[in-house]
Amino acid sequence: MTNVALTLNGLFALLLIWAAIRDVQTYTIRNQLVLVVAALAVPYWWATGLSLWPDIAWRVGIAALVFAILAIGFYIGMMGGGDVKLGAACALWFAPTGVLRFLIIMSLSGAIVTLVAIIHHKITGKAGKTKVPYGVAIAIGALANLTQRFLNHFA
Repeated sequence: MTNVALTLNGLFALLLIWAAIRDVQTYTIRNQLVLVVAALAVPYWWATGLSLWPDIAWRVGIAALVFAILAIGFYIGMMGGGDVKLGAACALWFAPTGVLRFLIIMSLSGAIVTLVAIIHHKITGKAGKTKVPYGVAIAIGALANLTQRFLNHFA
């Protein structure tokens, strides 16, 4: 992996951590952050030597599919719009098998984050609907994939 790709992976990781922290604090993921995550995927593709066809085309298509699937979660009230957009932007960074791993880890992490949010809601005695900072689960799923790039040289 080139120094440019390593730097971009580092920036991506920092943006994910920032998104998770801000989501816990404000229950929002700003569009500007999502745009930066998506835009940084383009130089990452270039730095890793991906071809326009089929590599980049697959990533864009799968990211659109991830957006559509997560939009269903938004429609039924399970996640926010920022979560949907961030999940799709993260998908741009991973090959198809990596996206599947990302979604699985994100979903499992999301279940844990949701349970913690419900318990916190009950303990604090808050009234109304429980808010879940799902950006934390998205960050965990994406960071788990990034970790594989550094720890597993055979992946």
